[in-house]
Amino acid sequence: MLTLKMLKDMPEHTLFATGIAKDQPGGLNMNRTGKDLRWVAVRGEIHDWTIYCHWAEHDIHWIRRSGDKVIDKEHIQRLVPCDDDAISMYRL
Repeated sequence: MLTLKMLKDMPEHTLFATGIAKDQPGGLNMNRTGKDLRWVAVRGEIHDWTIYCHWAEHDIHWIRRSGDKVIDKEHIQRLVPCDDDAISMYRL
């Protein structure tokens, strides 16, 4: 579980989690295509963080630069379980 202390302790711009989720209800569900989405969680400059995603054929570096930001709180917490303090630092 991601905590505020963990965010504060990691270096700026750290890519700290990644994975694959289905684009469907119960998954990441961006467009309901059923295709695989790759996602990356990245710490920002001031112990904030965000998750980016795109089609799984893209690598993590491309997604980090050009992916879509995940903004749904349920999706965020499904991908990166986190406490209330950490979710409050999520950059929308």
